[in-house]
Amino acid sequence: MSFLKAEWRKLAFANYEVAPSVLEKYIPPGTELDLWEGKCFVSLIGFIFLDTKILGIKVPFHGTVEEVNLRFYVRRFENNTWKRGAVFIKEIVSKPVLTFVANTIYKEHYETMPMKYKWEENNTNRSVAYYWRKNKIWQSFKITAALEKTIIEKNSETEFITEHYWGYAKVNDSVTNEYQVTHPRWKQYKVESFEINVDFELIYGRDFEFLNHIKPLSIMLIEGSKITIEGKKTIKIKAI
Repeated sequence: MSFLKAEWRKLAFANYEVAPSVLEKYIPPGTELDLWEGKCFVSLIGFIFLDTKILGIKVPFHGTVEEVNLRFYVRRFENNTWKRGAVFIKEIVSKPVLTFVANTIYKEHYETMPMKYKWEENNTNRSVAYYWRKNKIWQSFKITAALEKTIIEKNSETEFITEHYWGYAKVNDSVTNEYQVTHPRWKQYKVESFEINVDFELIYGRDFEFLNHIKPLSIMLIEGSKITIEGKKTIKIKAI
C-alpha cells in the first residue's frame, strides 16, 4: 500500500539557473546534482493537494491543501540505471498534519504557514495564484496561461523539470532517505505572463537571498494528476 495518495493540481514552476556550489551542502549522500544541458536549476513550485489519504485513510480537514516549495534536482546510480529525483530546501503547507508526518518520517523540511490560492478562468486564459505568509508578510506567485493543455515534448526542459520520480532527503553526512513518487506523464499550459513577489531570504534563508535579484530562466504551468508517495528507504553511505 502506498504511504500517501493524493492529487497534485495546477503546478506553477519558476526555474532559476544557479551555480552548483550553492547547493553543495544540501546534496544528500549517495546522490549527485542532475543537470540539464549543463544547467543547474532550483525551482519555486506552487500547487494544490487534493483528496489526501495516508495509508488509505482520508485526512480530516485536508480536502484541499496549498503547498509551495523550493527544490533542486539530483540523481542516484543504482542497479545500472540512473534514478532521477528532487531534494527540497523547504516545503510550505497550510496544514500541520502534513508537516508533522513529512518531518518526522521522511526527515523533510516542511513548515506550516497561513496560505491561500486563487484559480480563475475566462474565455481566453486562466490564472493560477498561490499566497503564503511569514512574519505578517504575504508572498505570492501568479501565472496567467492558455486554457488548453498540450503535451510536454520529449527531451525538453519541461520534461527534465517534471520527470523526476524520486525524493531524497539528507539526514546527515552519511544517511539519506529515499522515496518514490509515481504519476502519469503530465501536460502543460502555455504561459502568457507571471508575477513573483517573494522574499527568498525570509522564506528560505541567506543562502538563497540572491534569488531576489535574478529572473527565472523559465516559467511553467502543469496540470498535474493523481500521485502516490511510497514508503521510505534509508541509504547509508560508508565513509571512504
